[in-house]
Amino acid sequence: MSKLQNLLKGIIKENPVLVLVLGTCPTLAVSTSVINALGMGIAATAVLICSNMAISALRKVIPDKVRIPCYIVLIAGFVTMIEMLMHAFVPDIYEALGVFLSLIVVNCIILGRAEMYASKNGVLDSAIDAVGMGIGFTLALFLMASIREILGSGSWFGLPIPWLSENPILIFGMAPGGFFVFGCLIALVNKLSKKKNKKDFSCESCPSAYLCGKRTDASSQCKEGDDK
Repeated sequence: MSKLQNLLKGIIKENPVLVLVLGTCPTLAVSTSVINALGMGIAATAVLICSNMAISALRKVIPDKVRIPCYIVLIAGFVTMIEMLMHAFVPDIYEALGVFLSLIVVNCIILGRAEMYASKNGVLDSAIDAVGMGIGFTLALFLMASIREILGSGSWFGLPIPWLSENPILIFGMAPGGFFVFGCLIALVNKLSKKKNKKDFSCESCPSAYLCGKRTDASSQCKEGDDK
């Protein structure tokens, strides 16, 4: 995989939110406002880049048996630094994100990339992977927050939109509206990327298909012979 492909995969093909369905909790919680969504996306991207690079650099030093606790300690250190910077320079966003900023430590996207990619690849490739995943996460948050803020609050970036500001659809600012938008975006991405493979859902891929007589390949015939 080239470095460009490594970067782009996190934006579209392996988008952490809309394809891998990771980081759902902060996605639903902060996507009522575009400003808050961008704040969360940028913070998570910064932590992801720093943690991926650090874990990649230390991958040969960290013992395999304690790798997850070590990853969490490293990630927690970067999250603390990001929290301090946001508290100092953007206190409004810091207050709005609240506990979800601290919960970046256990975000599935951060830990997932540390375990699946950074611990097995070089520093530069891990940094590129983190940038792609971070951009994908931020774009998904931005898109979802734009829809929810425009329809649910009648504004965008806090600026009122004529007519919509006077007639908001309040449910889009609540949990049911968030789940509805989330589901629609996932369905749209799946449709556009044509990820669904019908063969994966057929009897051919079922390990227990021989029990119902739907598979007649050699392996199932051997199994049936053994059973007899």
